[in-house]
Amino acid sequence: MIIGIDGNEANVKNRVGSGTYAFELLKQFAKVKKHQFLIYLKDEPHIGLPKESANFKYKVFGPKKLWTQFALPIKLLFGQKLDVFFSMAHYGPRFSRVPYFVTIHDLSFLHFSEMFKKNDLYQLTSWTKYSVKNATHIIAVSQTTKEDIVKNYYVNPSKVTVTYEGYDENRFKPQPKSRVETIKSKYKIKGDYIIFVGTLQPRKNLEHLIEAFNKLILNSQFSLRRQSFGASATILNLVIVGKKGWLYDSIFEKVKMLKLQDSVIFTDYVPDADLPALISGAQAYILPSLWEGFGIPVIEAQACGVPVIVSNTSSLPEIVRDSGILIDPEDASSIATGTKKVLTNNQIKSDLIKKGFVNIRRFSWEKCAKETLQVLEKVASK
Repeated sequence: MIIGIDGNEANVKNRVGSGTYAFELLKQFAKVKKHQFLIYLKDEPHIGLPKESANFKYKVFGPKKLWTQFALPIKLLFGQKLDVFFSMAHYGPRFSRVPYFVTIHDLSFLHFSEMFKKNDLYQLTSWTKYSVKNATHIIAVSQTTKEDIVKNYYVNPSKVTVTYEGYDENRFKPQPKSRVETIKSKYKIKGDYIIFVGTLQPRKNLEHLIEAFNKLILNSQFSLRRQSFGASATILNLVIVGKKGWLYDSIFEKVKMLKLQDSVIFTDYVPDADLPALISGAQAYILPSLWEGFGIPVIEAQACGVPVIVSNTSSLPEIVRDSGILIDPEDASSIATGTKKVLTNNQIKSDLIKKGFVNIRRFSWEKCAKETLQVLEKVASK
């Protein structure tokens, strides 16, 4: 079978979210020998993408503008004949002569449209609707996302298959203390900390997280000073890891308003080599998002032996089950209370870590790729 793939989500320098998903699937597909893979790109492949082989090739072409809607369909119409085409993000090609599959990661833009820039919202809304309607089959990254697709686009449930995302087992594991201390020093972190990993954008609900953190350190148990760290250092810090996305100014304003500049550390994007140690050193990982299609950093944190605290909304209860603390993301007091349980009760923390190691057994990129290929093979053979 000849499988065409839109690889552009993976072909970026700093991958997060759907970019990580696309990159990890390409790594897995490159190991498969029974099919031929043609990876279509707008630009030359970045360093780190799988190397070409006899059955894994890159096809680089432009133009860059309107690539999915016009340039790619022309290639599919007049280029090498494919058995199936797979788009690993929301946008399938227009005018495709071959059956195509599309992965839908989440429909947060339908639930929180006010949290997206106008141009991005229009593209997400119109292109996703078109892709869902015209795709031969749809991959959803969680059962929650599948149900959201069926409900909002009136799709037959049989047209949607759930394949859970995974994590990199070789990178995400508990790190040696010496490595953790080195990374803490690199990012100027002194003392204990809780951590968030994700793009800075309104949906991640960081303002409520910062408010919750403020409630925590107002408690005398967390506001004690450590002389060895200097007069301005607190026992507990909040480390926010992630690149700037959009509409993020209010996040920084919240920190200034609450006078937390000495306790809230923004690292910006953290390289892959540093992230496991940075997560491993945390007392807890917190994801207070208003909506998530899956939440890869959650299982990455569990793989590093860190207890997780997540929102009780969207897919997150499905992903963590009983291995995490669930909080109301719209209530700063709920976030603070959930976090305090982990920070002050060693038994709860220990139990969550153990349950986290059990939970992550459900997820792997190898399994995700295998199940995805099975769907492609089954539907394409009809």
